[in-house]
This record gives sequence, structure tokens and C-alpha cells, in this order.
Amino acid sequence: MTEKKAWYINGYVGFVILLILSLLGVFLTAIGILNEMTISIIGGIIILAVAVFFFSALTIVGPNEAQALTFFGRYVGSIKESGLFITIPLTNKRPISLRVRNFNSDILKVNDEQGNPVEIAAVIVFRVTDTAKALFSVDYYEQFVQIQSEAAVRHVASQYAYDTFADVDAITLRGNTTEVSQKLTTELEERLQVAGVEIIETRLTHLAYATEIASAMLQRQQASAILAARKIIVEGAVSMTEDALSQLEANDKLNFDDERKMRIVNNLLVSIITDRGTQPVINTGETEK
Repeated sequence: MTEKKAWYINGYVGFVILLILSLLGVFLTAIGILNEMTISIIGGIIILAVAVFFFSALTIVGPNEAQALTFFGRYVGSIKESGLFITIPLTNKRPISLRVRNFNSDILKVNDEQGNPVEIAAVIVFRVTDTAKALFSVDYYEQFVQIQSEAAVRHVASQYAYDTFADVDAITLRGNTTEVSQKLTTELEERLQVAGVEIIETRLTHLAYATEIASAMLQRQQASAILAARKIIVEGAVSMTEDALSQLEANDKLNFDDERKMRIVNNLLVSIITDRGTQPVINTGETEK
């Protein structure tokens, strides 16, 4: 089933023509009755019947709407322009909206790639582009869009992890929402092609760990953040300590043995890495016994 253009003409022009034909039919019928002319009467009645017959084919199409026409059960085409038209008589006209609509899915509980239960929801922006497919290829295309959207959200969510603590380049649901939305759009376009629906945009509106593991995952995230911060601090402390020793050794008047170097390194690392304020201790020299 593929959409095609139905036969129709401008309704205002057609209305004037039919009005003229109606008046002509009435005139011929009246002349035939007055003059007892059977041919004139028959011709007037036929013209009048044809005019009334095509008057029933007047069709009004609103803005961003379409009319799908069926003639005795057979699809004959669609009218997607707005205005007044005259089309094929005796056709059944089914209106369908071409406006942009959105569907906000329910919050779904899905297992991500690592098996963790997550809660996810998305908004789907779509519109009908093929009226024939939307009306005759599926039952209730709006319900079809809803069911297929939720199925696509579940499938896409199961292909990615909510978050990763090892591979920083991996695509995750939390860190790569744009890529995930593009993947969801592509999958929905394939699923909804049979219904004549175009996907304009998809966006995740809700994403969180499920309630039963949310607390544990929050602690894991906090621990990972602390470890990452500590790693940066240690790397900076080592670099600063190396610079300090290099500058001290560059002075010819200062000579340190290995034990004193270890003390300096230890004191510098402790003072830099600790998250609490250090207390300075002044060494005045060794006491005499």
C-alpha cells in the first residue's frame, strides 16, 4: 500500500460549473414541460442529476490535514492540499492529521548491557508522511507508534551500559545521550516505515538507576570519583617533588645524602597529598648528649 494522489479539481471553480449546470438542467426541464418536449425534459433531468451527483463530491480539507479516498473498498488516492475540492463521487473520505505530534513514553525498567536495572523514558516527535500506509497498513497507527517506540527504547537501552568505570571511550547511556538518541531515531525509522510515519526527533527524558541498586551505584560513583581525584593529586605531588629536588640539587652549597632526600620527599608528599592542614615542625638541630 503506497500513497498516491487522488483526482480532484478546484472546488470553487467546480462549484460555479455545477451551479451553471444545475440552472441549465432546471431551465431545460421547465422549457420541456411548458412546450411538451420530451427530449428537453430528459436532457434537463440528466444534466440536473449529474450536477447533484457531483455536488456530493465536494470535499473540504483543513490545514495540515489529508483526506484518503476509497471507492467501494478500493483506495483511489489522497488529497493533501488544504481547501475546497471536487473529487470522485461516491467515495468514502477518511481524514488524517499531518501535524507534528509527540509521544512521551512511560518510565520503563530495563537491564542495561551490564545487567544493571535502569529506569528510562523518551519523547518521540513524529508526523504522518504516507496516509495510505498509516490508515491501511496498520491498525490504529498512533497505538502502533506507541508500542514500537517503547520496544525500541528497551532494545537500545539494553545495548549500552548506564555508565562505565573502566573504558572511558565506551558509549554509555548517561555520558552519550546524543549518540543514544541518534541510535533510537534510526531504529524507530526502520520500525515505523511500514506505518508511513517519519521520526523527527527523539530525546531521553528520564534516566536513572532502579531504586533497588541506586544507593549502591551512587557509592560506587563517589568512590570512583575520589580515586580519580586522588590519582591526579598524587601525579601532581610527584611532579612538584621532583621539581623541588632538582632545584635544590642545582645549588652547589646544598649537599644531601640519600637519607635526607628521602625525608624531604616524604615531607613534601605528605604536605601536598593530605586533605588536612599540615603543622610545620622546625628542626633546630640535633641535641647534644
